[in-house]
Amino acid sequence: MSFSATILTLYPEMFPGPLGVSLSGDALARGLWSLEARNIRDHGLGRHRAVDDTPAGGGPGMVIRCDVLGAAIDAAVAQNDPRPRLLMSPRGRPLTQAYARELAAGPGVVIVCGRFEGVDERVIEARGLQEVSIGDYVLSGGEMAAMIVLDACVRLLPGVMGKEASGTEESFETNRLEYPHYTRPREWEGRSIPDVLLSGNHAAIERWRREESERITRERRPDLLTSERG
Repeated sequence: MSFSATILTLYPEMFPGPLGVSLSGDALARGLWSLEARNIRDHGLGRHRAVDDTPAGGGPGMVIRCDVLGAAIDAAVAQNDPRPRLLMSPRGRPLTQAYARELAAGPGVVIVCGRFEGVDERVIEARGLQEVSIGDYVLSGGEMAAMIVLDACVRLLPGVMGKEASGTEESFETNRLEYPHYTRPREWEGRSIPDVLLSGNHAAIERWRREESERITRERRPDLLTSERG
Protein backbone atom coordinates (compact mmCIF):
# COMPACT_ATOMS: atom_id res chain seq x y z
CA MET A 1 0.00 0.00 0.00
CA SER A 2 1.37 3.41 -0.95
CA PHE A 3 1.86 6.33 1.43
CA SER A 4 -1.39 8.32 1.51
CA ALA A 5 -1.65 11.96 2.59
CA THR A 6 -4.90 13.81 3.29
CA ILE A 7 -4.69 17.56 3.90
CA LEU A 8 -7.45 19.58 5.56
CA THR A 9 -7.03 23.25 4.70
CA LEU A 10 -8.86 26.46 3.89
CA TYR A 11 -6.72 26.71 0.74
CA PRO A 12 -6.73 23.35 -1.07
CA GLU A 13 -5.58 25.11 -4.24
CA MET A 14 -2.13 25.42 -2.64
CA PHE A 15 -1.61 21.68 -3.18
CA PRO A 16 0.28 19.90 -4.58
CA GLY A 17 2.33 23.06 -5.17
CA PRO A 18 6.05 22.25 -4.80
CA LEU A 19 5.12 18.65 -4.03
CA GLY A 20 4.06 18.25 -7.65
CA VAL A 21 7.58 18.65 -9.05
CA SER A 22 11.03 17.05 -8.68
CA LEU A 23 11.34 13.88 -6.57
CA SER A 24 7.98 14.16 -4.82
CA GLY A 25 6.15 15.05 -8.03
CA ASP A 26 7.68 12.17 -9.94
CA ALA A 27 6.82 9.79 -7.11
CA LEU A 28 3.26 11.17 -7.07
CA ALA A 29 2.92 10.54 -10.81
CA ARG A 30 4.25 7.00 -10.39
CA GLY A 31 1.77 6.22 -7.63
CA LEU A 32 4.37 5.80 -4.91
CA TRP A 33 2.25 8.09 -2.75
CA SER A 34 -1.10 9.86 -3.02
CA LEU A 35 -2.31 13.32 -2.02
CA GLU A 36 -5.81 14.62 -1.34
CA ALA A 37 -6.52 18.21 -0.27
CA ARG A 38 -9.93 18.83 1.29
CA ASN A 39 -11.50 22.20 2.02
CA ILE A 40 -12.44 22.81 5.66
CA ARG A 41 -14.82 25.54 4.48
CA ASP A 42 -17.06 22.92 2.88
CA HIS A 43 -18.27 22.35 6.44
CA GLY A 44 -18.55 26.01 7.34
CA LEU A 45 -21.71 27.48 8.83
CA GLY A 46 -24.34 29.70 7.27
CA ARG A 47 -24.54 31.44 3.95
CA HIS A 48 -20.90 32.55 4.14
CA ARG A 49 -19.54 29.17 5.25
CA ALA A 50 -18.04 30.64 8.41
CA VAL A 51 -15.26 28.54 9.93
CA ASP A 52 -14.01 30.77 12.75
CA ASP A 53 -15.20 32.85 15.68
CA THR A 54 -13.83 35.21 18.31
CA PRO A 55 -11.67 33.66 21.06
CA ALA A 56 -13.40 32.85 24.35
CA GLY A 57 -12.11 35.20 27.02
CA GLY A 58 -11.32 37.90 24.51
CA GLY A 59 -8.14 38.75 22.68
CA PRO A 60 -7.00 39.40 19.12
CA GLY A 61 -7.69 37.35 16.04
CA MET A 62 -10.08 34.51 15.35
CA VAL A 63 -10.12 30.79 16.20
CA ILE A 64 -11.24 27.90 13.96
CA ARG A 65 -14.40 26.41 15.43
CA CYS A 66 -14.33 22.90 16.88
CA ASP A 67 -17.66 21.89 15.32
CA VAL A 68 -16.57 22.95 11.83
CA LEU A 69 -13.14 21.33 11.97
CA GLY A 70 -14.52 18.24 13.68
CA ALA A 71 -17.03 17.76 10.88
CA ALA A 72 -14.31 18.26 8.25
CA ILE A 73 -12.12 15.62 9.86
CA ASP A 74 -14.99 13.16 10.22
CA ALA A 75 -15.90 13.56 6.55
CA ALA A 76 -12.31 13.01 5.41
CA VAL A 77 -11.10 10.27 7.74
CA ALA A 78 -12.76 7.01 8.74
CA GLN A 79 -12.73 6.15 12.43
CA ASN A 80 -10.56 3.10 11.81
CA ASP A 81 -8.06 4.98 9.61
CA PRO A 82 -4.62 4.01 10.98
CA ARG A 83 -2.87 7.18 9.79
CA PRO A 84 -1.71 9.63 12.47
CA ARG A 85 -3.64 12.88 12.56
CA LEU A 86 -1.24 15.81 12.65
CA LEU A 87 -1.89 19.49 13.33
CA MET A 88 0.80 21.89 12.18
CA SER A 89 1.49 24.08 15.21
CA PRO A 90 4.48 26.05 16.56
CA ARG A 91 3.90 24.47 19.96
CA GLY A 92 4.08 20.92 18.59
CA ARG A 93 6.64 18.13 18.54
CA PRO A 94 9.67 19.22 16.50
CA LEU A 95 10.00 17.63 13.09
CA THR A 96 13.29 15.72 13.04
CA GLN A 97 14.80 13.31 10.56
CA ALA A 98 14.01 10.45 12.93
CA TYR A 99 10.37 11.56 13.16
CA ALA A 100 10.17 11.87 9.37
CA ARG A 101 11.45 8.29 9.06
CA GLU A 102 8.86 7.15 11.60
CA LEU A 103 6.05 8.77 9.61
CA ALA A 104 7.39 7.54 6.26
CA ALA A 105 7.39 3.96 7.54
CA GLY A 106 3.65 4.16 8.17
CA PRO A 107 0.58 4.17 5.91
CA GLY A 108 0.56 7.94 5.52
CA VAL A 109 -0.68 11.02 7.37
CA VAL A 110 -3.70 13.23 7.84
CA ILE A 111 -2.56 16.85 8.26
CA VAL A 112 -4.72 19.69 9.54
CA CYS A 113 -3.51 23.13 8.47
CA GLY A 114 -4.57 25.81 10.93
CA ARG A 115 -5.10 29.50 10.23
CA PHE A 116 -5.85 32.64 12.24
CA GLU A 117 -4.93 32.36 15.95
CA GLY A 118 -5.28 28.58 15.93
CA VAL A 119 -7.97 25.96 16.43
CA ASP A 120 -10.31 25.26 19.32
CA GLU A 121 -8.48 23.07 21.84
CA ARG A 122 -11.45 20.74 22.15
CA VAL A 123 -11.12 19.41 18.60
CA ILE A 124 -7.43 18.73 19.19
CA GLU A 125 -8.39 16.54 22.15
CA ALA A 126 -11.53 14.98 20.67
CA ARG A 127 -9.98 13.97 17.34
CA GLY A 128 -6.58 12.98 18.72
CA LEU A 129 -4.56 15.54 16.77
CA GLN A 130 -0.81 15.35 17.28
CA GLU A 131 0.75 18.80 17.08
CA VAL A 132 3.91 19.07 14.96
CA SER A 133 6.26 22.03 14.53
CA ILE A 134 8.82 22.68 11.79
CA GLY A 135 10.67 25.34 13.80
CA ASP A 136 10.58 28.11 16.35
CA TYR A 137 8.74 30.67 14.26
CA VAL A 138 5.18 31.45 13.20
CA LEU A 139 3.77 31.16 9.66
CA SER A 140 0.53 32.55 8.25
CA GLY A 141 -0.91 29.05 8.15
CA GLY A 142 -0.03 25.39 8.26
CA GLU A 143 0.03 24.71 4.52
CA MET A 144 3.71 25.35 3.84
CA ALA A 145 4.64 23.52 7.03
CA ALA A 146 2.57 20.55 5.86
CA MET A 147 4.45 20.56 2.55
CA ILE A 148 7.74 20.39 4.42
CA VAL A 149 6.54 17.43 6.47
CA LEU A 150 5.40 15.61 3.34
CA ASP A 151 8.57 16.36 1.39
CA ALA A 152 10.68 15.04 4.28
CA CYS A 153 8.61 11.83 4.32
CA VAL A 154 8.11 11.19 0.60
CA ARG A 155 11.81 11.32 -0.28
CA LEU A 156 12.34 8.43 2.16
CA LEU A 157 9.77 6.13 0.53
CA PRO A 158 11.14 3.09 -1.33
CA GLY A 159 11.82 3.85 -4.97
CA VAL A 160 11.75 7.64 -4.67
CA MET A 161 15.47 8.36 -4.46
CA GLY A 162 17.88 6.92 -7.00
CA LYS A 163 20.34 5.49 -4.51
CA GLU A 164 19.50 4.30 -1.02
CA ALA A 165 22.80 5.74 0.23
CA SER A 166 21.58 9.18 -0.78
CA GLY A 167 19.25 9.15 2.19
CA THR A 168 21.59 7.70 4.78
CA GLU A 169 24.62 9.98 4.44
CA GLU A 170 22.81 13.30 4.85
CA SER A 171 22.61 15.82 7.67
CA PHE A 172 20.80 14.64 10.82
CA GLU A 173 20.83 10.96 9.88
CA THR A 174 23.64 10.28 12.37
CA ASN A 175 23.53 13.38 14.61
CA ARG A 176 26.07 14.99 12.30
CA LEU A 177 25.80 17.65 9.64
CA GLU A 178 26.82 16.59 6.17
CA TYR A 179 30.39 16.85 4.92
CA PRO A 180 31.25 19.23 2.02
CA HIS A 181 30.65 18.15 -1.57
CA TYR A 182 32.69 18.90 -4.70
CA THR A 183 32.47 18.15 -8.41
CA ARG A 184 34.03 19.36 -11.68
CA PRO A 185 35.87 21.50 -12.58
CA ARG A 186 38.90 20.52 -10.51
CA GLU A 187 39.81 24.18 -9.98
CA TRP A 188 37.44 27.14 -9.93
CA GLU A 189 38.27 30.78 -9.14
CA GLY A 190 41.48 29.74 -7.41
CA ARG A 191 39.77 27.07 -5.30
CA SER A 192 40.64 23.40 -5.72
CA ILE A 193 38.97 20.15 -4.80
CA PRO A 194 40.75 18.71 -1.72
CA ASP A 195 43.49 16.34 -2.89
CA VAL A 196 42.24 13.47 -0.72
CA LEU A 197 39.00 13.29 -2.74
CA LEU A 198 41.01 12.72 -5.92
CA SER A 199 43.41 10.20 -4.36
CA GLY A 200 41.36 7.07 -5.00
CA ASN A 201 42.07 6.02 -1.41
CA HIS A 202 38.58 5.17 -0.19
CA ALA A 203 39.59 4.71 3.44
CA ALA A 204 41.24 8.14 3.48
CA ILE A 205 38.22 9.69 1.75
CA GLU A 206 35.87 8.15 4.31
CA ARG A 207 38.06 9.41 7.17
CA TRP A 208 38.17 12.93 5.69
CA ARG A 209 34.41 13.02 5.26
CA ARG A 210 33.86 11.83 8.82
CA GLU A 211 36.27 14.42 10.22
CA GLU A 212 34.74 17.23 8.16
CA SER A 213 31.26 16.21 9.24
CA GLU A 214 32.30 16.32 12.90
CA ARG A 215 34.10 19.66 12.45
CA ILE A 216 31.11 21.34 10.83
CA THR A 217 28.78 19.94 13.47
CA ARG A 218 30.97 21.25 16.29
CA GLU A 219 31.08 24.69 14.68
CA ARG A 220 27.44 25.05 13.64
CA ARG A 221 25.30 22.67 15.69
CA PRO A 222 27.14 21.58 18.85
CA ASP A 223 23.74 20.77 20.37
CA LEU A 224 23.58 17.67 18.15
CA LEU A 225 26.75 16.32 19.74
CA THR A 226 25.43 17.14 23.23
CA SER A 227 22.15 15.36 22.60
CA GLU A 228 24.04 12.31 21.35
CA ARG A 229 26.02 12.11 24.57
CA GLY A 230 22.86 12.64 26.60
